[in-house]
Amino acid sequence: MAEQQSGEPESGEPAAAAGHKPSRRTLLGWGGAGLAVGAAAAGGAVAVAQSGESEAHAGAGGEVAFHGPHQAGIATAVQDRLHFAAFDLKTDDADAFADLLKEWTRAAARMTAGHAVGDGAFGGLAEAPPDDTGEALGLKPSRLTLTIGFGPSLFEKFGERLAGRRPEALAELPKFPGDNLEKARSGGDLCVQACADDPQVAVHAIRNLARIGFGRVAVRWSQLGFGKTSSTTPGAQTPRNLLGFKDGTRNIDGTDTARLDKHVWVGAKDGQDWLTGGSYLVARRIRMNVETWDRASLQEQEDVFGRDKGEGAPVGRSKEHDEPFLKAMKPDAHVRLAHPDTNDGATILRRGYSFTDGTDGLGRLDAGLFFLAYQRDPRTGFIPVQRRLARHDALNEYIQHVGSAVFAVPPGVRGKDDWWGRALFEQR
Repeated sequence: MAEQQSGEPESGEPAAAAGHKPSRRTLLGWGGAGLAVGAAAAGGAVAVAQSGESEAHAGAGGEVAFHGPHQAGIATAVQDRLHFAAFDLKTDDADAFADLLKEWTRAAARMTAGHAVGDGAFGGLAEAPPDDTGEALGLKPSRLTLTIGFGPSLFEKFGERLAGRRPEALAELPKFPGDNLEKARSGGDLCVQACADDPQVAVHAIRNLARIGFGRVAVRWSQLGFGKTSSTTPGAQTPRNLLGFKDGTRNIDGTDTARLDKHVWVGAKDGQDWLTGGSYLVARRIRMNVETWDRASLQEQEDVFGRDKGEGAPVGRSKEHDEPFLKAMKPDAHVRLAHPDTNDGATILRRGYSFTDGTDGLGRLDAGLFFLAYQRDPRTGFIPVQRRLARHDALNEYIQHVGSAVFAVPPGVRGKDDWWGRALFEQR
C-alpha cells in the first residue's frame, strides 16, 4: 500500500438451410477466423484517449480507445470495477502461443468497443458453441480496458525462441519481511487486467479470453475488485480504502506526459526494444485485518497513516492534496515512509481496488486491497518503497501481503495488423 505523491463482421458464407447464419468458427474453435478489427474503431461509440482524460469525457458506458502507443488501462482514468486474471501456459509451442495472442487481440478490440466476440452469442451453427458467451449482450462498453502482461516464467517456457529477451528488470520480487504469500494466489506466466464501470462487462471479457485460450493457457488465479482506491484524473478526490482512509493522494495524473515518461513508460534505452513504450506491473493481494482495525482509536488510526480521517489531509495541513510536512508525522507513519522524499524519489502509478471475498472460516472478513502499481522499473519503483514499508510501517499491524506477481507490460497495439506482444515474438 505504498503512498505516492507524484506517486458482426460479414461472414461471406451462404445462409444455412435451417435459417441460421453459419458461424465463421469451425467446430474446433473460432480462433482462426479473421475479425474486422478496424470496424471496431468505427462502431459509433466515442473513443476516449488512453492518456487518462476525465471520467466526464468518457460518458456513462463510453468507449476507451484500444489502439495506441501504450496499452489502455494504465494511465486511463480509473474505472469502478476490476477482474484480474493470471494465466499459466499449457503449451511449449511459441507459434501456438503467438497465434493465441493474435486471437486475444482481435477479441479484445471488439469487446472494448462493445461488440461480441466473433459472430456473437446467437445466430450461428446450432451444432456448435457460440463464439461469445453472451452475458454482455445489450450492455455498453462501460469504458472497458484490457491490459496484458508477461511474467518472468513465460521466458522459460520457449527455450531459445525467447532466449535473451527477458528484461533484467523482470525478475521475481524479493521476499519482504512479513510476507505470507500463498502460491495459489501468486505468480503466473501472463496476466490480463480488465477494468470497467460495469462488473459484468469486466467478467465477460476475462471469461471469453480464457475460453479462447482453452488448451493453450489456463487461469492460475483471479481477483475481482470493487471500489477503486486511486485516481489518475487531475483534481479528483482520492477514493477511500476499506480502512476508511485516502491513500496515494498525489498519484500520477494520466495526462501528465512528462511524469509518465519519467516514471511509468519504459524508454528506448532501458534494455529491451520490444518493451519500449510499455511498463512493469506489480500486483499484490493485501489482506486487511479489518476487525482489529475497527477496534483501534481514531487517534491511532490517524497516526498510522499520517492523515486525518475526515478530509484526508496530511498531519498539520487542511486539504488532502496539501504538501505533507513529513517531520510532523510519527517516524513509522505510512505516508512518511512511502513518500518519494523518503525513497530517493521512487514514484509509481497506482490503480488498486478493494476486495471482499467472503470469510476465512473464523468469522473474519477476507477483505483488503488488490494493489496494482505501474512503473518504469520495479527495481527503482515498488521494490525500494516496499522494503522500507515492510520493515517500519505502523500499518503492518493491520495488513498482510498474501499474493504477489510481477509482469512486463508490452506497448500498445498500433493498428489492425498489430497484436499484443508482436515485437517480442517477431524479433530476430
